[in-house]
Amino acid sequence: MSRPFIPVGCRECRDGAGLSFEFSMAFQPILDLRRRTVHAYEALVRGVEGQGAGWVLEQVNSDNRYRFDQACRVKAIELAARLGLADRPDCKLHINFLPNAVYRPETCIRATLEAAKQFELPTDRLVFEVTEGEQVQDEAHLQGIFTEYRRQGFATAIDDFGAGYSGLNLLANFQPDIIKLDMALTRGIDSDRVRRSIVSGVLLVCRELGIRPVAEGVETLAELNTLADLGIELVQGYLLGRPVFEQLPEPHWPD
Repeated sequence: MSRPFIPVGCRECRDGAGLSFEFSMAFQPILDLRRRTVHAYEALVRGVEGQGAGWVLEQVNSDNRYRFDQACRVKAIELAARLGLADRPDCKLHINFLPNAVYRPETCIRATLEAAKQFELPTDRLVFEVTEGEQVQDEAHLQGIFTEYRRQGFATAIDDFGAGYSGLNLLANFQPDIIKLDMALTRGIDSDRVRRSIVSGVLLVCRELGIRPVAEGVETLAELNTLADLGIELVQGYLLGRPVFEQLPEPHWPD
């Protein structure tokens, strides 16, 4: 039987209360091609001894999912602020969240708000990503989460768009501030007419709905140039900067 839902505060989250394992964060830049600046950093969970996200997520179960989700938010905010993100006013922080771990959005957001205030990171610089790869058990619940997050001043994003369970159906029901195109759509796009056509269609929808697209998984200069020609301004991928453990890495700008 799952443990009962008990709201936790910022300090408890930071200390990992109720978790039997430790974790930290790596950060990967999201670049603005037009401005040639770092638009944001995405916080990516890692084990404290260098284990990848997969190892960490294997430790998560129905008993600790809520506390893990809360601890991730606080850890990401605290570490990013300590590394200097709070002093970069134009740079945002992307944080992944588990929609099935959120019970009541207005209550579950409490520790996040406490952390943002304590570490002086304004809420309008936080972007919460839900991955399309996690099957959402209750879409009305997810819509309620997004609505509450916007009310609190946070931006929202659908991660891995185009690679998950629901595709355009998810976008039809939820219009986030950002969608992140999965690498399955961007990989080899320079030589793939079908992928270019699909991405062009998604970008048209984004323009109609006022959503900013981010291209993930960019690994070659040819991919980058093709995406830029299609109108993509925000990009993320190994070509531009790999995740670095407990650091805000400077990007690599291709010639």
